[in-house]
Amino acid sequence: MKELRIEGNDSNQRFDKYLKRVLPNASTSFIYKMLRKKNITLNEKKADGSEKLNTGDVIKIWFSDETFAKMAGESERDELYYTIKELPHDIQIVFEDDNMIIINKPAGIKSQKDSPSDISINEMAISYMIATEQLSEESFKHFHPSVCNRLDRNTSGIVLFAKNLHAAQNLGEALKERSCKKLYRAVVLGKITDYQEIEGFLSKDETTNKVSISKKESSDSKPIKTAYKPIKNIGDKFTLLEIHLITGRTHQIRAHLASIGHPILGDNKYGNNKINKEQRVRGQLLHAYSIEFNDGRKFVCELPKEFNEYI
Repeated sequence: MKELRIEGNDSNQRFDKYLKRVLPNASTSFIYKMLRKKNITLNEKKADGSEKLNTGDVIKIWFSDETFAKMAGESERDELYYTIKELPHDIQIVFEDDNMIIINKPAGIKSQKDSPSDISINEMAISYMIATEQLSEESFKHFHPSVCNRLDRNTSGIVLFAKNLHAAQNLGEALKERSCKKLYRAVVLGKITDYQEIEGFLSKDETTNKVSISKKESSDSKPIKTAYKPIKNIGDKFTLLEIHLITGRTHQIRAHLASIGHPILGDNKYGNNKINKEQRVRGQLLHAYSIEFNDGRKFVCELPKEFNEYI
């Protein structure tokens, strides 16, 4: 018999999903059969698998040691865990507690990898957890910690990383419901003197990974809303803006500002390539600057050095 006690990482999930992670080699029908026969119990009671787990719950699995080892794949080494363990983990940490890490992502690195050869902030943060003995191979088999928001490769700033399932659910809900306020800073072309809220409709071309903005809705468009205010005018040529991302669509800030004649300096996809070359700017000057949660906590990522020439 194996006795398992639910910790924070595994709470607030369905019992059957947890069992599937603990017993990856067992079929779903086998797990439900064991529940019906009370060979698997929750807090000494029969369960059907739909229950939500809470910290401190006790699960008993009445298998022989050999059967449990076979169903749990205990003899199988998690190759992904050991691959990530060897990756760099020198992330810039703005804040960390038992549930999350707030990371200042540099420009030039992806938030999450798109291909097996990529190294992203996500893998670097997992590697950091392994290096600091916060994530064991066994825990990794049950839950993969992950970033909760994505920034474009060439956008720097705040990335939220959830250490456990409960944090991932809470952060995911906050981002989805927009109960947290995200502010960006950018250097844009032109002189802006007033606060503005702009709206429109965004359509994405999947083949080019580029979006377009229009004032009229179309069948494939989504509504967008962006607010901004000037922080500093840099002569008549440029403005340092603070931008409130009210909706969160792909390339929204970059394309929306470009559509009103104020593209981000250094943006090679939506920007002014002639001025980008004249200024010899390295990368786009767009930075996820701060995030404020509805409980009043606010975290700030200071601007990278590339902004210094313009502020």
